[in-house]
Amino acid sequence: MNGTVSDKVKHFFHVVSNIRPIVWIGLYVVATPVFALIYWALPDGQFRIPDGAGTDFGSWLYYSIVTITTLGFGDYTPAHGWAQAVTAVEVMCGLIFLGLFLNAVGSMKSEIDVGSEIERQRRLREAEQKDRLLKRIPHLLHQLNIFLSYCYAVTTPVGRRGGEDVSFNHGFSFNDLADMFRPSGLPIDNTRLPAVERLLASASHMSLLLDSVQNSVDLRQWPDVLEDSFSFVADYQMFSSSDILTRRLTIGAGATGASDAATDREARISRLVAGWQGELNFDNEPELQPVGELYSFVKECGAIALRLERRLTAIAFDKPE
Repeated sequence: MNGTVSDKVKHFFHVVSNIRPIVWIGLYVVATPVFALIYWALPDGQFRIPDGAGTDFGSWLYYSIVTITTLGFGDYTPAHGWAQAVTAVEVMCGLIFLGLFLNAVGSMKSEIDVGSEIERQRRLREAEQKDRLLKRIPHLLHQLNIFLSYCYAVTTPVGRRGGEDVSFNHGFSFNDLADMFRPSGLPIDNTRLPAVERLLASASHMSLLLDSVQNSVDLRQWPDVLEDSFSFVADYQMFSSSDILTRRLTIGAGATGASDAATDREARISRLVAGWQGELNFDNEPELQPVGELYSFVKECGAIALRLERRLTAIAFDKPE
């Protein structure tokens, strides 16, 4: 029982404290003419009035103001029951409204202080997370450039590689993948491995790096970066043709016959890709299924990498995209 009463009292004061100060000061002001009307309506003789003093509404408004503010000049004096009772009620109302007004002001100030502290903590947390991200951005941009370079190599036939424009073209066609088993020829690649193998190795590294960034940096203040990072990692994890497209596994144990068979298979796939026309439906050419998946993967993740490069650069230089 005591607990219930206590809870109700706490709830009452909680509700009262949440009422805006303007409400209480408004009641304080409105009560003044209301009580003046009551004094004005009381029968004659309820007050001792000084000689020459008025008894119109303005006079009683003056008395009400003096009473509710507890000034009590003593010129108008309640002499009988009704006048004394109404005067006492007005004094109590004035004290209660003023007290609740001050309580509401204190509650509002506390609310403002709490809000300011929360905002300060939020800004500190955002600054800390931005500092963490800024430390990782140079490495992220470097790896994104490597990934996009291999996207360019895989989606550009050998005859067109090495020109002035070596940037990744997101509008590449399926036929542009014909030379993906050829070495990339990029300055950053000193191996003779197929470009597609280097691309998938770069994608694997990029996926691990983005996953690490998501675990160590709260990216919620950059929702676009968070969404793109998550999408890249998810797309790579869902890519199922990685082992099929890398020479490391297609040549088996490294025997000469197996190597020649793998080379012949790659040449056959390259010819099919170069000459393919129509829709990307490979039900009749199962060997092209992995290439079709690679085409979709590079389309999606290449676009994501371009957006991430732009957004991370904007964050690094504190500029809008």
